[in-house]
Amino acid sequence: MEDNIKNISENSSLPQENPIFDIEKEYKKQRIQKIIKNIFVYFFLSICAILAFLPFFWMFISSIKSEPEYRDPTSSFFPEKAMWENYSMVLNQTEGSSSGTSFAQILVNTLVVGFTSTIIGLVIIIITAYALARMDFKGKNLLFSIMLGTMMIPGEMYTITNYLTISTKLHWDNTYTVLIVPFLVSVYYIYLMRNNFMQIPNSLYQAAKVDGLSDMGYLIKVMVPLTAPTLISITLLKFIGTWNSYIWPRLVNMDKWQMITNWVTGGFTDKDGLIYGGDYGTEPLNTLKMAAVCIVSLPLFVLFIFCRKYIMHGVSKSGTKG
Repeated sequence: MEDNIKNISENSSLPQENPIFDIEKEYKKQRIQKIIKNIFVYFFLSICAILAFLPFFWMFISSIKSEPEYRDPTSSFFPEKAMWENYSMVLNQTEGSSSGTSFAQILVNTLVVGFTSTIIGLVIIIITAYALARMDFKGKNLLFSIMLGTMMIPGEMYTITNYLTISTKLHWDNTYTVLIVPFLVSVYYIYLMRNNFMQIPNSLYQAAKVDGLSDMGYLIKVMVPLTAPTLISITLLKFIGTWNSYIWPRLVNMDKWQMITNWVTGGFTDKDGLIYGGDYGTEPLNTLKMAAVCIVSLPLFVLFIFCRKYIMHGVSKSGTKG
């Protein structure tokens, strides 16, 4: 017993190793790791951004090149001389289509169809989403499931059936109606609005009823303001979709009733010899087509730059519930 006590006392007298945790050193280590990680992330994102922007940069640079320089096998990232007159040449031409339709007429067509289809479509989306989110009626869930099921059908199948109906039954060819009516209803946007409406607590509806507010008044004065970000994003996306519409207008309408994206496929030429002295005759000039594409793309870039936060916030918020 005494031997054990002696051994314990001897061991306790030995110097004990007690490493001290260096907080400052660990903090610097973590900070360096974070900096290296951020450098790698930003470098990777910068490369992706450059690669994504490169086609648009090439489009713009090509639009201000001369036609001989554009066709030169040795391509360059910067033009020898900026041909800004390419843009005025494009805007003043009526050879963008076989019927001689001007840019102004095509722009009017696009704006009329865009604003009309967006406003009417937005009303339909709000009312339908409200009915699916707040009203109780038989078959509501089945109807909503069928609507979601239609999203699985390829859009090309709708194009064929719509075209046959328009051309053989309704005879809506070469009108604004054929560009507006077939695409007023969007199941995807109804789904987004329904999810947004379901996030609003029922207590607000009960309080509105106590105050004597009707269902339509509750929708307009309470639900619509609370879901404004999603409504703004839907409005922007619907208008952008109309602006980018290409296949359907080209299929159902003649040149003077087509949209702005159909205009850029026209044959922009220099047959009057205003730029190249008629060297290319009636041959389409690639530089003028590039300038036309820049003109059509510019409004969408501006719209996205100023409204991107509404688009991102509205779509991301619509995907959640609770």
